[in-house]
Amino acid sequence: MTAETSKKFNIDTVANAESTPGQPLPWAELGLKENEYRRVEEILGRRPTGAELAMYSVMWSEHCSYKSSKVHLRQFGEKVTDAMKEHLLVGIGENAGVVDIGDGWAVTFKVESHNHPSFVEPYQGAATGVGGIVRDIISMGARPVAVMDPLRFGAIDHPDTARLVHGIVSGIGGYGNSLGLPNIGGEVVFDSVYQGNPLVNALAVGVLRHEDIRLANASGVGNRVVLFGARTGGDGIGGASVLASESFDSSKPSKRPAVQVGDPFAEKVLIECCLELFKASVVEGIQDLGAAGISCATSELASNGDGGMHVELTNVLLRDPSLTPGEILMSESQERMMAVVTPENVAAFEAILDRWAVEYSWLGEVTDTGRLIIEWDGEKIVDVDPRTVAHEGPVYERPYSRPAWLGGVQADSFTAPSSGIEQPADLRAAVLELMASPNLCSKDWVTNQYDRYVQGNTALAMPDDAGVVRVDEETGLGVAISTDANGRYSYLNPYEGARLALAEAYRNVATAGAVPLAVTDCLNFGSPEDPEVMWQFAETVRGLADACQELGVPVTGGNVSLYNQTGGVAIHPTPVVGVLGVFDDVARRTPSGWREDGQAVYLLGTTADELDGSEWARLRGHLGGQPPAVDLTQEKTLAAILVNCSRDGMIDGAHDLSEGGLAAGISEMALRFGVGARIGIDELCERDGIDAFTALFSESQGRAVVSVPRSEEVRFNDMCTARNFPTLRIGVVDTENQALDVQGYFNLPLDQLREAHEGTLPKYFG
Repeated sequence: MTAETSKKFNIDTVANAESTPGQPLPWAELGLKENEYRRVEEILGRRPTGAELAMYSVMWSEHCSYKSSKVHLRQFGEKVTDAMKEHLLVGIGENAGVVDIGDGWAVTFKVESHNHPSFVEPYQGAATGVGGIVRDIISMGARPVAVMDPLRFGAIDHPDTARLVHGIVSGIGGYGNSLGLPNIGGEVVFDSVYQGNPLVNALAVGVLRHEDIRLANASGVGNRVVLFGARTGGDGIGGASVLASESFDSSKPSKRPAVQVGDPFAEKVLIECCLELFKASVVEGIQDLGAAGISCATSELASNGDGGMHVELTNVLLRDPSLTPGEILMSESQERMMAVVTPENVAAFEAILDRWAVEYSWLGEVTDTGRLIIEWDGEKIVDVDPRTVAHEGPVYERPYSRPAWLGGVQADSFTAPSSGIEQPADLRAAVLELMASPNLCSKDWVTNQYDRYVQGNTALAMPDDAGVVRVDEETGLGVAISTDANGRYSYLNPYEGARLALAEAYRNVATAGAVPLAVTDCLNFGSPEDPEVMWQFAETVRGLADACQELGVPVTGGNVSLYNQTGGVAIHPTPVVGVLGVFDDVARRTPSGWREDGQAVYLLGTTADELDGSEWARLRGHLGGQPPAVDLTQEKTLAAILVNCSRDGMIDGAHDLSEGGLAAGISEMALRFGVGARIGIDELCERDGIDAFTALFSESQGRAVVSVPRSEEVRFNDMCTARNFPTLRIGVVDTENQALDVQGYFNLPLDQLREAHEGTLPKYFG
């Protein structure tokens, strides 16, 4: 770009900033608070240039700096024991965590949010959420092998919900399918509290050898800095970074900037190109460009490395030549990466990019000055200490207080139905209503739009309890992943809600037969400036950190999404927790349904009167009381039983019990392979001192249903007895009777159950 071209931008240089200290700048419009702007002036010893202001505004945003959450997130590191670090290769602070799964293999995984962009522009918001999390995985040196998508929408019958569902599901499927990545699981939840703030959380997992791990730093004075991939455009300027850092308010259109536009085919090429670069060992450090774009990549690489970098911004390849330097620094255009390359590897690097037809531009080099200096046509427009941009931003200890309304809500326990609903016809109707409800109905309408089996390594996927992917074809080594959250539980008790979310994801992974190993999380909340919301957040982090310590699984990384509220109404606190487990051989995985005639059906665990926050209570318009109690020692014992039974061939099917209780669990097991069963609950009611309704609909934790071959019943019972874990034989698989027969109460033909279960989403979305 010529000097004449640059003049039209009226470039604000460092020299100009020094000579015009009183020039007003639009710091408030860019999302900075006045105290933050004054802090920037203090750091620089002068007013910032327009380009520096752009960098600080996006990097000090809530989305990028974690300024309201980092004081609490430290617990994840403080509460990690040495035993929890056994399999941890890369922890919090990098683009994604990495865990050792054996035989020299490692897995990297992470979940992040793209909530606000997806509300503004559902298709591109969701698509670029997938693209962004996949690039985090690439930047660790891994090949992406699968994605997952925990989703939350408003009321299913609200006029705007269809717009969001169609756009978001199409965006996820369109991008992920085009990349050739299987979508192996997630969640779809409907609740009016998410009407103005849908949650679009995206998880990706990648595999790599230990020696292939790459970190994001710029080290080695004289090493070259290169930007490669798609050209930089005007899409997404201040997008995720600013948009996700303030509540939606119709009076503030400036908070609705352009959403990023994705090109999955460009990203597919970028994946293969990066993997070849790694294989050729021609990259010293690498960083994906997501939120905050070049501002983030340059400042983080420099801050993590030797501390200095010199960049010529006019070398950036643009789709839109009218972009100002500040806009170039803030742009969140997709499918871009930044790398550090030694001078001797430049030719080899260029040859690989040319072979893949990927564009690149050499921007500058690593220095030992301790400064990030960015020039425009040779004129200095940025001169900062990169740590002050990337790692030493504001840290707020926001005031927080327990909500005044919470005591009344917790005292309002759900009153179980009168004995009338225990009549067989009423119980039968209740099961059909439950299984047709928006949150427990079949999600096939969604998952059928995703390719679950591309690449040929998917061993389990939705509707099974966890997604399972084979890593090593020769040995069968593989991993299972599950994501879970229950905003209703967290609303009632955020500390226990976080523990419940972890317990369910942990249990789901074990139900599939994998040993739980590590955690990632996406913490979705309202405004941190609201003390009651901040209390919910603080309690959630405390609960999750404590639970991880009890279960012995470390948090490897994740995301915080704040300001999820519209017009002062916040979402329920929604901590999405992802758990990764490992299989020695995925051939031993356990599906979530029974298949063989005559197999015994066992219930593991005990059932109490725990209907507060339940799906049945939601169907009755009630939200109050305390969520189910969780005993993490019992959860560990249950997981060990499920893993050992799977590994030793003692069970053929397993399903955890959570939302919807036993009624949902046995219904889903019967529908999984279209095989009926005869179930008895009278002995369960007598043993646990409960009525039939509670037996079916309670959401007590630490439970699972398994199908056991007759030849394995003795071994199975011996294993449970040895661990002093309560079990009860509640039925038998019946392939001849195509029905769910809850003996003495009702007989429900599977065709009728399936019609109710599968009809809901097509009814609303076509």
